[in-house]
Amino acid sequence: MQPMSRILTVALAAASLVFASASYSQSWPTKPVRLINPFPAGGGTDTFARPLSAQLTKQTGHQFIVENIGGAGGTVGAAVAARAAPDGYTFLIGAVHHTIAPSIYPKLSYDIEKDFVPVTLLAIMPFVIATQPSKLPNVKTVKDLVDYAKANPGKLNFGSPGSGTSQHLTGELFKLGQGIDIVHVPYKGMGPAMQDFLGGSLDVLIDGMSATAAQIRSGKARPLGLMAAQRSPQYPEIPTMAEQGYPNIEVSQWYAIWALKGTPPEIVDRMYKEVAKALEDPAIKANWAAAAADAGGMPPAEFGKFVRTEMDRWAKVAKASGAKLDN
Repeated sequence: MQPMSRILTVALAAASLVFASASYSQSWPTKPVRLINPFPAGGGTDTFARPLSAQLTKQTGHQFIVENIGGAGGTVGAAVAARAAPDGYTFLIGAVHHTIAPSIYPKLSYDIEKDFVPVTLLAIMPFVIATQPSKLPNVKTVKDLVDYAKANPGKLNFGSPGSGTSQHLTGELFKLGQGIDIVHVPYKGMGPAMQDFLGGSLDVLIDGMSATAAQIRSGKARPLGLMAAQRSPQYPEIPTMAEQGYPNIEVSQWYAIWALKGTPPEIVDRMYKEVAKALEDPAIKANWAAAAADAGGMPPAEFGKFVRTEMDRWAKVAKASGAKLDN
């Protein structure tokens, strides 16, 4: 074969591969896509997963179905997702908890960096400390809470979606910083914890605004302090922790989407573009704003770096809190 003919053959082969990849991504999906939410229904993840799935269904003409598989701070559902076929029809909608788990659990049956491929960040919002107003009618500020806890050690409790989650560790660090004793009550998701909070079994919530905003608006939860550098434009009446004399307590809750390792890159890219498009939808923007959340949409490579940064950050928090869990 002459050199020019060989070059032409190689060029045609490369072009055909590019065309095939483009065609493959354009034809995807051809059947329902499973979005595994590793937390029970009704929690903060659902606040974003369900509107997103509806919008993706609308955009693609194929169903995107949220499947809740809760347990062990999101690690059970993540393990299920990791074992699925990497064919582009299963994705994980995880959270900040998945960057904490490696520092908390001595053994995990999956690796968030090795078994998954980053797609994009969906939403990020500040944490808030809130109390049950009917149980603690006189606790209206963070100082009130600290003073009450000091006068009544072990009497108050706070709930989380599971041991080792960001809510749990944030609560432990708050307790350590103020020298107070508030009992931690772990649940299998924030949904069950919220039910007990509303029912009067829990005194305090430390959670992202996504799960708490509706209760704050209804008056069923009293916000004491926002764990952010500045007040939320959507909830300007909630003072920050720093404003009240508690600096350096800035914690964010975030949710994101991963593909499985081995998923065709063109499908990962298509999913990223579909999610980025969905985040621009007016109804999605309104949902995110109601939860005091900023939209994500960062490209996969950038999101991958964000995940590594979060893992390093929470490893330090886990060490400071001394939290370790049995699998």
